[in-house]
Amino acid sequence: MKFISLPLLFFAFTAQAQTPDTVFTIKALKSYPFPNELNVSSTGSRMAWALNENGARNIYVAEGPNFKARKLTNYLVDDGQELTTVSLSKDGSWVVYIRGGDHGSNWDDHQTVNPLSSPVAPKVQIWSINFQGGEPKVLGDGEEPTISSTGVVAFHKGGQIWTVPVSGNTEAKQLFTARGSNNNAVWSPDGSKLAFQSNRGDHTFIGIYSNPTTPIVWMEPSYDRDISPRWSPEGNRIAFVRTNGAGGEPDSILSRQHIPWSIMAGEVANGKIKKLWTAPKTLRGSVPTTHGGTNLNWAIGRIVFLSYHDGWPHLYSMAENGGEALLLTPGNFMCEHITMSPDKKWIVCAANAGSDALDIDRRHIIKVPVDKQAMQVITPGAGLEWSPKILGDGSGIALISATAQRPPILGVTPVAGGKMVSIGSELLSPSFPVDELVIPKQIIFQSADGLTVHAQVFERAGGSAKKPAIVYVHGGPPRQMLLGWHYSDYYANAYAMNQYLASRGFIVLSVNYRLGIGYGYEFHNPKAAGRSGASEYLDIKAAGDWLAKQANVDAKRIGVYGGSYGGFLTALALGKNSNLFAAGVDIHGVHDMSTERANAWLNPDKYQRAPDAEFALETAWEASPSFYANTWKSPVLMIHGDDDRNVRFSQSTDLVMRLRKFNVPMETLVIPDDTHHFMLHRNLVKVNKATAEFLERKLGR
Repeated sequence: MKFISLPLLFFAFTAQAQTPDTVFTIKALKSYPFPNELNVSSTGSRMAWALNENGARNIYVAEGPNFKARKLTNYLVDDGQELTTVSLSKDGSWVVYIRGGDHGSNWDDHQTVNPLSSPVAPKVQIWSINFQGGEPKVLGDGEEPTISSTGVVAFHKGGQIWTVPVSGNTEAKQLFTARGSNNNAVWSPDGSKLAFQSNRGDHTFIGIYSNPTTPIVWMEPSYDRDISPRWSPEGNRIAFVRTNGAGGEPDSILSRQHIPWSIMAGEVANGKIKKLWTAPKTLRGSVPTTHGGTNLNWAIGRIVFLSYHDGWPHLYSMAENGGEALLLTPGNFMCEHITMSPDKKWIVCAANAGSDALDIDRRHIIKVPVDKQAMQVITPGAGLEWSPKILGDGSGIALISATAQRPPILGVTPVAGGKMVSIGSELLSPSFPVDELVIPKQIIFQSADGLTVHAQVFERAGGSAKKPAIVYVHGGPPRQMLLGWHYSDYYANAYAMNQYLASRGFIVLSVNYRLGIGYGYEFHNPKAAGRSGASEYLDIKAAGDWLAKQANVDAKRIGVYGGSYGGFLTALALGKNSNLFAAGVDIHGVHDMSTERANAWLNPDKYQRAPDAEFALETAWEASPSFYANTWKSPVLMIHGDDDRNVRFSQSTDLVMRLRKFNVPMETLVIPDDTHHFMLHRNLVKVNKATAEFLERKLGR
């Protein structure tokens, strides 16, 4: 065994070494700092954000008029402890954040993450720090901190709501006791009352807490699920979204069903409510499933929300007492990262909109008044912008921006549009290979059933006449890969990997397959997709076929890689079409679509079983990569972290055992105690290196 492994180790070393034809290393490319969690104070011009610098995560702040980035905390170690839910007090004097957990996970996001395998596990805690500096203070263990206008932080822990002064000068205490699991707390404008959700299994209430001696007011409790409480500007009314409670006669599993929702509003004093608007009873009119859901906001005299009912995730508004919904953002594009201005007269968001045909594969900031159709693209051009926040004094819009070559940085642009002032660009290392990165090109092709599919191709000029090629498959699946650095840290890493592979002589095709976002409702919600038949695989196969037809591609050296749902489709590609895909890297993929749903579909009382439960289970199994283990011929590298909270580690264990049975050429990499997002920077670099080395070794350069 030692003799066999030596050449592989030698190749892995030399592949990462600085050879004459190496443009840059993975380590150099992964040195970019990544900003997220941008927020602003509701008065003044202060902002705060989290920044990940090679695994050392810290809070940074800036203030107008010069907006110079300043490091506020001093966490020095790559320890896998993320910083999330960054917020500022009304006057900007305090910054509050959560340290720890995995808040991009599907379950146990509030549980500790310990990728260092430390005998003493870290905690998930809420912290505050003065904007001017000093030592951060622990406010308590909990989730979803929200700061009142009077400087009190509410959060939830153990299913109850707790409060603590933002200064941390006294200990947190439980505010009240209520049945169920209580969260999503929202302070009234004057800070005297608190609205919250009380989740009680098959139904959810909206409650209003006033003080220790006044009973909680429930907003007309029903058998439904009431979510997303929002205060009126005057603080005397509450709006919320009502959806169906659990139960009723089971519907067909394999056919899509309308999921109804309405917007309700009521009086805080007595809990009396009325229905303001009901979504159309169509599939498009179902509860939106894009970022932020309904994105409910109460503006001056208007209620603003997002709906998918015209085929695109658009912003609408209506009079605060109900009435016809006014479409604010017409056009074939989507809205996300939605936020309201402090004066409650404007909405800003990120959208794949603009005058350039390529803008459908970008993000720009748009601004629209809450009461009329007067949308403006604030940041046109070839760049990408997201996470907009109008500053408290209205002097500008804080945002995060990137290009095809420059990684994300902070910026401020005038509210009316104009030149952006960059913030923190000096934090990008001078040695970062900006000018060596390629500018991906938009590619549009047809899938086998005629669906139009968008993709980006990464190719470095020069090299051999016939190059090896790779299909990259994103996860989610409700995601969209873009013509530049991505707004998600997970997909920014994928973008960096595609750049690295292109620098090593590969042609990389990043595919926006059906089930993704950015191209309308039917693309996002296709027929026979996922466990109902995996029709999205047609788009991956079409991507491989497109590459095979290119004059500069060696059709015998086409690989595939992806993570999460992208790992699922990578495994399907290798299992179904090893004749097309010569090798692949499957990173924490889903491999058996039937296991997660079997109990829910088949085990309830026979009178509650869906009419097509058995057939749905069979369909899910036949849509799974594990079903194709016996036709899988191409070599694969399997990678998974065993504290994954998005895709169960057992999904990979099961597939590995099946592939062993059929003697499929396979290599494995297990990352102990790390999650789906590889919270340790060095673990992410390790995964990237292993991916690149495997593809080079199996496909050549």
